[in-house]
Amino acid sequence: MATYEGKVFSEEQEALVVKSWTVMKKNSAELGLNFFLKIFEIAPSAKKMFSFLRDSDVPLEQNTKLKPHAMSVFVMTCECAVQLRKAGKVTVRETTLKKLGATHFKYGVVDEHFEVTKFALLETIKGAVPEMWSPEMKNAWAEAYDRLVSAIKAEMVPCSQA
Repeated sequence: MATYEGKVFSEEQEALVVKSWTVMKKNSAELGLNFFLKIFEIAPSAKKMFSFLRDSDVPLEQNTKLKPHAMSVFVMTCECAVQLRKAGKVTVRETTLKKLGATHFKYGVVDEHFEVTKFALLETIKGAVPEMWSPEMKNAWAEAYDRLVSAIKAEMVPCSQA
């Protein structure tokens, strides 16, 4: 069982995450974009953290680099949540936690950013599967997200030390 600070990611939590991700997966590009648009709606200054948005006059929805990045982050987050119990730890594809940690460190990501992102993620999932949404599902996704953030924070050191 995957444990995290004494908590267990239960079979029930895993089932809720898997069930909702199965429905969302086919719309991951759109949902990823919605996820990031929600982040920027809550925290407009977050756009400055993305080099491809800093000097762009193009509306966010039309930015050619935002959609693939948003989809990649959304899929990675959801896939990480789905495998959490089976793997017994946070695992990510296509990149390493060290790289994620170093990147988040480089751009000055702090706890408040992670909290905004968590809220945006939960709202995006709630909007994607409203008929399934429940306090238990919210808690399952929140727990999975918190574990991913904890793993990233553990690697948030300058690149030269990573």
